[in-house]
Amino acid sequence: MKKNVGKLLMGLTAAVAVPLYLSLPGAATARQKAPFLGVNYAHRGLHSRDKSVPENSLAAFTLAERAGYGVELDVRLTKDGQVVVFHDDNLKRVCGVDKRVDELSYEELRSLRLCGTEQHIPLFAEALKAIRGAGPLIVELKTGKRKRELCEKTYALLEQYQGEVCIESFDPLIVAWFRFHARDLVRGQLAAPLKEYLKDGMAKPLAFALSRNLFNPLARPQFIAYKIGCRPLNVRLTEALGAMRFGWTSHEPRNEKGRDGVIFEFYKPKLKFK
Repeated sequence: MKKNVGKLLMGLTAAVAVPLYLSLPGAATARQKAPFLGVNYAHRGLHSRDKSVPENSLAAFTLAERAGYGVELDVRLTKDGQVVVFHDDNLKRVCGVDKRVDELSYEELRSLRLCGTEQHIPLFAEALKAIRGAGPLIVELKTGKRKRELCEKTYALLEQYQGEVCIESFDPLIVAWFRFHARDLVRGQLAAPLKEYLKDGMAKPLAFALSRNLFNPLARPQFIAYKIGCRPLNVRLTEALGAMRFGWTSHEPRNEKGRDGVIFEFYKPKLKFK
């Protein structure tokens, strides 16, 4: 009888301990969290629906800086190892050229134009100068074969930046790099529902793990930036254990409810909502 009770207690302990271990966020002090709480972040800058102000352009970052919003932007590497601000792997949607960003040098990329405007693909250093530390900044690092190089070069540029900044990525290995090499920076895990990964052709086991943040033990993110909508139990447990709750991409102010930060586009919300 005692053996059975002991096994039952061990089973119950494991049933509680394992989900907690998988969901535990990284530690962050109130001081570290404070600059990012209750902030509305302009998604890829304050770009316009009609593309007259393109996403991830210096014009979009300047408008966001002047308005006082936080900013979210994307960084990746060129063929010659420059850190540029651009969202997609491929240039076709934004620049009309069917090439990957990492297939071209920065000199070649510089000649392209964003959405048919006079705006060019900016260096990350140029974007940082445009934003000027006016509001908190979220830097999303895009995954790829040279992710370590991207992490090292992005961090080197951020060390010179005078402003509040945090990083995020869909790739837990990138988030983990910052956990072990840049503990001074707040880090976040980007995630989305299972169907978002599956539609891109990802294998179901990996898609399931990413959608549920099951790589938390490796990355230990201090915030979760989840696509707006229903969040899995694992994600909500991580938030309950202290991770900041960010949502993307908002198109209306009501998405501020229940969140610590909101990444928005195509409307102008309050600068802060808490």
